[in-house]
Amino acid sequence: MKEGLIKDAYEAIIKEIQTVITLCYLLTVGIGMLFNYQLYAEFGINVFDYSDVFDFLIAPFADFKILLFSVASIGISSILFQMDIVWKRKFPISYSKSSFGWDKKPWFNIYRYFAFGFLFISYLYFSADEYGKYASKQIKEQAPIEVRFADDEVKSGILIGNTANIMFLLSDEKVTAIPITSLVKEFEIK
Repeated sequence: MKEGLIKDAYEAIIKEIQTVITLCYLLTVGIGMLFNYQLYAEFGINVFDYSDVFDFLIAPFADFKILLFSVASIGISSILFQMDIVWKRKFPISYSKSSFGWDKKPWFNIYRYFAFGFLFISYLYFSADEYGKYASKQIKEQAPIEVRFADDEVKSGILIGNTANIMFLLSDEKVTAIPITSLVKEFEIK
């Protein structure tokens, strides 16, 4: 009897862990997409127009800073939310005073989830914007590279980044997109 209960409990825990890991991965991919968008937007590029699904599935792992920020954001948000729950449970009087007595209202739990969600999304957006500015500054300080085409023409510029099929170069304040696997040589992004 005990063996069956332990096995059932173990299987339930494993299923919950799988769900949590999947949700965290999807959230991390979303954060990576936001950060990549903000980086390329600094150069006037809508990266969604030039990317495929695989580019975003690996986006958080392509830049260590994005991965670190994603993990830290999810962790800190979870800790803050748990601290709010513990504060309400352990010190209900001070919690009620700090929430102006709203915690007694029937809609307060929905409000609390909405407020934490809004703060988390706002925090991510502003952080991604700052990351885009910081990363674009670093990119502009890089040494130029040269790209040689099949017809031996050479194009030089600063490498902004690339997707699976497109390489983005910055030369003379103009952004050029160079398809990696096509017969089209280049096109300019205005």
